[in-house]
Amino acid sequence: MLKKRVFKLQLPYVKGEVIPMRSFHNIAKLIKTKRVEHTKRYSQSELSLILGYKNGQFISNVERGLCSIPLKMLSTVASVLDITHEEIKAAVLRDFEETVTNYINTDFSKEEIAAGEDE
Repeated sequence: MLKKRVFKLQLPYVKGEVIPMRSFHNIAKLIKTKRVEHTKRYSQSELSLILGYKNGQFISNVERGLCSIPLKMLSTVASVLDITHEEIKAAVLRDFEETVTNYINTDFSKEEIAAGEDE
């Protein structure tokens, strides 16, 4: 029988702060800038409703870099906020590159990986 491996990896710390492994700050900055500077000056709630969400919490989370826009929504967001496909693609790709770099540069100890195998 195959044993399921579960890895509990700690996020890296710098000066007592947790460094998030996933990066969303490029898309966050682009969405917030375009929303605020748009001629219609959408509120977070308005933009969320346009995208099919019930309240502004989704856009708030995106703009704070806690999550990204789902890939299937990128074209809609670009259209609503007058963002070129090149701009939105570049932001998402920069975030992905930073995420991969964060994982590559994180030195998970053998003890952490072994601890995940025991569970």
